[in-house]
Amino acid sequence: MTDIALIESAREFNRFYTNFLGLLNKAYLDTPFTLTDARVLFEIGVQNGVNAGALARDLQLDPAYLSRILKRFREEELIEAMPDPADQRSQILTITAKGRTQFEELGSRSNAQIAARFDTLADGEPQAAVAAMHTIRAILDPQAKPAAATIRPHRAGDIGWIVQSQGRFYAEEYGWDLRFEGLVAEVAGKFLANFDPEREYCWIAERGGINLGSVLITNGGDGIAKLRLLYVDKAARGLGIGKQLVDECIAFSRRKGYRQISLWTNDFLHAARAIYQKAGFRLVSEERHRMFGPEANGQTWVLDL
Repeated sequence: MTDIALIESAREFNRFYTNFLGLLNKAYLDTPFTLTDARVLFEIGVQNGVNAGALARDLQLDPAYLSRILKRFREEELIEAMPDPADQRSQILTITAKGRTQFEELGSRSNAQIAARFDTLADGEPQAAVAAMHTIRAILDPQAKPAAATIRPHRAGDIGWIVQSQGRFYAEEYGWDLRFEGLVAEVAGKFLANFDPEREYCWIAERGGINLGSVLITNGGDGIAKLRLLYVDKAARGLGIGKQLVDECIAFSRRKGYRQISLWTNDFLHAARAIYQKAGFRLVSEERHRMFGPEANGQTWVLDL
């Protein structure tokens, strides 16, 4: 049986979070809508062509209760309803122009509410809170599909994240000492200090505002681009992010007229090596080293463009 203290902690969090979002307020987000009203309008606005029966099932609402909400929405000209060709007993619900305006206003107010809360937090705390939310969702709803990651250019704070995340990861996973974090800091610092946007780039993979991966292309001279600091967070392994980042490097290097991409890695990084091999890189040299403590086998790979 689950420890009663865990149950009480979960209930305490639920009470906090409903207050945090103002879910118990009769007027949700200072609008004429209740929370249930807003959720129904949101689902119709997102799907815009949803079966009323499916809506009741998905939102776990009593059909009679949902019917009263929909009747009011029709009277207020927020939605339109027409018979479902596949089931004459049900209706297909679509949002009107007036309803779309209200739908967007609710979204804007919700965003502003969360932004105001996050703006009071210290640097990194909003990301930590959202990461915790992802963890809760993954544990309690394992069927939920994770949102797709997006790839974007680096911005302020990202290079520091690269140094921190890689330094910690290689220390925990492979026992590498602080010299590796020093190397990452040196590479990243030089990238920022000498950044040439016409020949160099940094890509960040993120999901829900949380950084999940990164890679750099730097100018190695003589027409050679250097692929540096490829990293994918453990929480995002198996999602194809590493391949996406390497593909971005290859496409960028070709556009910029580089003749070759070179990279240095270690043979125990099997997932990364598999990505390089599939992309057409070839192994040109390797050497044993103890640069970061434990003995390892470093490898140089190149891709002719």
